[in-house]
Amino acid sequence: MLAGMEYTSADFGVHWPVQTRWTDNDMFGHLNNAVYYQLFDTAINSWISARAGVDPMAAPWLGVVAESSCRYLAEVAFPSDLVVGLAVTRLGTNSVTYRTGLWTAGPDARLAAVGSWVHVYVDRQTRRPVPIPDPIRTLLATVVHDATP
Repeated sequence: MLAGMEYTSADFGVHWPVQTRWTDNDMFGHLNNAVYYQLFDTAINSWISARAGVDPMAAPWLGVVAESSCRYLAEVAFPSDLVVGLAVTRLGTNSVTYRTGLWTAGPDARLAAVGSWVHVYVDRQTRRPVPIPDPIRTLLATVVHDATP
């Protein structure tokens, strides 16, 4: 069994639906590896924007990606309805580490990928670290999970 297969949806506090696009497939007929990162990034930022009520385009801070990883467990291709799972495994002063998962949707759902994602919050102008903004910290605290299943 590949590492990551032991995760279940219960290991993720957020389940964000996403859909594949025609352009997500590569010449091998499945989602290009970079698309998984786009899906994780989109789900994280969409969730924060929708649930914390912040506009990341207008805020005086940015959540920049400092580190990311992905372990691919199963092929996914267009067209597919998917679910991105998110859990916070570390909530620091100015950074947050997420566990990410990607499932196919539906009754035969399967885990297609697991990964991690680190956001560091910085001042938009100076690009220096700043504390995680309070509305975001409050939201993140609701989905803190252990680092391992």
